[in-house]
Amino acid sequence: MALNYVWYFLLLISTVVALLKWLILGDSQIFSQLLTAMFDNTKTGFEIALGLAGVMSLWLGIMKVGEVSGAITKFSRLISPFFRSLFPGVPKEHPAMGSVMMNYSANMLGLDNAATPLGLKAMDELQEINPQKDTASNDQIMFLVLNTAGLTLIPTSVIAIRQTMAVDKGLTNFNPADIFLPTLVATFVGLISGILIVAAFQRQNIFKLPVLLFAGGFTALIALLCFWMKSLPAEQMASYIGLLGSLIIFSIIMLFLTMGVLRKINVYDTFIEGAKEGFGVAVKIIPYVIAMLVAIGLFRASGCMDFLTNGLASGLALIGVNGDFVAVLPIGIMKSLSGSGARAIMIETMNTYGVDSFQGKLACVVQGSTETTFYVLAVYFGSVGIKKTRHALACGLLADLAGLIGAILVGYLFFK
Repeated sequence: MALNYVWYFLLLISTVVALLKWLILGDSQIFSQLLTAMFDNTKTGFEIALGLAGVMSLWLGIMKVGEVSGAITKFSRLISPFFRSLFPGVPKEHPAMGSVMMNYSANMLGLDNAATPLGLKAMDELQEINPQKDTASNDQIMFLVLNTAGLTLIPTSVIAIRQTMAVDKGLTNFNPADIFLPTLVATFVGLISGILIVAAFQRQNIFKLPVLLFAGGFTALIALLCFWMKSLPAEQMASYIGLLGSLIIFSIIMLFLTMGVLRKINVYDTFIEGAKEGFGVAVKIIPYVIAMLVAIGLFRASGCMDFLTNGLASGLALIGVNGDFVAVLPIGIMKSLSGSGARAIMIETMNTYGVDSFQGKLACVVQGSTETTFYVLAVYFGSVGIKKTRHALACGLLADLAGLIGAILVGYLFFK
């Protein structure tokens, strides 16, 4: 319902402002501009979703091979000590821990289709050991916040959309993976913030060796990369970031395929089976993308978006703060409500400022580093009949805020 009101408000305020411009300022072209924006954004939404079908088919095919070959299962086992420290209420041999790790692994690798069923299964198994069936347990809240503030290893759909838009606009020598490292850093900030926030609310001691090793090792690695790249010229740093992202993604693809071959799996047929889902996923998002693109397009065409962003940017400039990040704030706000809505704003931002602009890149980092908190809480808690969510929403929103701030700071670090 919240998204319903947001969507209607955008359309209503755009219409009211356009009407005032016509009646007071005598702008007779304003409604023609709104109509043009509506049709242009409808076309853009369809073209982006259609272009996304090919890349999504590729990635879902590769992920299917990784799933069948057992590569994702092995990855889950690798990170199991870290998770056991965060879920002290789950017995060591209980199946809930396996489902939690599989769900998180799928989320990290961008395997959304597999992540949601695994997440619902994990929530159901956590409910089995929950002493108060209508009230969220500490472990369930930690699980939910890890989903909303989770680490994104590969922002698959964001990279795919960037590539599609770059091709559409005729950009050459464009590397859509140059947002890989910044997104990884931003999601790591969100993850650690989420864990610390939940631990503070629940008075839970998470300063255990596996958690410290994971957080410390990852921080040290990122710090070394940032220290090395920060000394490079801007163009060279962007080139290295793109190279690193492409290299890691390609290595994961070859690892999955190689494990499949070694296990005597027909990787070609398995890939085809997974790839068939790609077109369906792309088609499924068309109505959502078009709905939000039209609303945001009208909001911008009426002048409302420029009024807000320019006003806020001017206010920040008075106190000496660079306000280029203001254009991406709507993405961070919308992401807590709707992933498809935030995706539409990201596309509209890249259309307005450019795919390879600072705002365009930052929009992608923000999109890839936050999650749909209201959706996740509603679906997961609703699936097991929990009515008393305790501090889950507060923790989720605080983690979203930390992720948004982290994404903006990381964007300035890498792209400015």
